[in-house]
Amino acid sequence: MKDLLLVIDMQNVYLPGHPWACPSMPSALSRIQRLLDASACRNAYDAVFTRCIASEHPAGCWKQYNQKNACIKKDPYLNQIVPQLQPYLLEWPFYDKYTYSACSVPQLMERISSYRQVLLAGVVAECCVLSTAEGLIDAGVHVLYLKDAVAGQDGEFEQMACRLMERFVPVHTQVTTAREYLSSLG
Repeated sequence: MKDLLLVIDMQNVYLPGHPWACPSMPSALSRIQRLLDASACRNAYDAVFTRCIASEHPAGCWKQYNQKNACIKKDPYLNQIVPQLQPYLLEWPFYDKYTYSACSVPQLMERISSYRQVLLAGVVAECCVLSTAEGLIDAGVHVLYLKDAVAGQDGEFEQMACRLMERFVPVHTQVTTAREYLSSLG
């Protein structure tokens, strides 16, 4: 049974110099590309991508959230997946989501059910990545948290999210790096 690399919300808005910048996003991006380009990728794991955008029909407090962040949520460039990952979208599935957790996408959860475990990478560590990790754990999915392929709003938040993931080891999660994961494949 293969693993699934879930790349969460690697959108332009999180690049340095943009409104919701995650300073370590470029290094996380480099590691994600390494995972996607690895020869093991086709044999040991598949990949899937998500993008967080505003719903046309938001529920509850998401209405206020989308109003507050309208200038960002309505900007097509800021909402696009970063250019470096665009070529991979031609070969791997891509899902839009309207909440922090990727677990809110039924088609994605159906896909995940056929994999051994989910490798988590992307942004934002303390928000969408953490929310997705907890949702996957609740759904009974083992999570491999790739701490060097995840970026947060700052280093402190990244460390906090990583420490939270470590609390679920070994039953629900494993915390490792992209390099360690690739090395484990042989």
